[in-house]
Amino acid sequence: MSDEAGTVGPRVIVVGVDGSDTSLRAGAYAWGLARRSGARLVLVHVTPVGTLGALTPGGAMVMREAGAQVDAELRSQLERIAAEARDVRYEFRTREGDPYTVLSRVADEERADAVVVGASQQAGHRLVGSVAVRLVRAGRWPVTVVP
Repeated sequence: MSDEAGTVGPRVIVVGVDGSDTSLRAGAYAWGLARRSGARLVLVHVTPVGTLGALTPGGAMVMREAGAQVDAELRSQLERIAAEARDVRYEFRTREGDPYTVLSRVADEERADAVVVGASQQAGHRLVGSVAVRLVRAGRWPVTVVP
């Protein structure tokens, strides 16, 4: 956390976005936090590499194409937002892999002061643990989970 220029808050915020309603709300929350604190915002879109898709002919290609489409839509939305609100320094990154692993790696590489994610909307995550729960349990950064 920084106290430069009389402000206290994060210097680097990492936020996971995947196009879901909760991740878009998390992105908006993180954008506002970055604007208010003068932090740099790192938006990360993780395209999961599914083993199920690899079992079907062309499944992996379909999954990559779907991920690329979501990525393009997110970039387009971000460019519109950034054109109106130029006061936030941001980066948009796309990675393939497990969302928890990728977000953890980026947060560590960037020395993030905060991580923001949307709450999972999948019922099964209550049993096996969502990305948000796993990030909180890691205990390496303050994590905000946006509903």
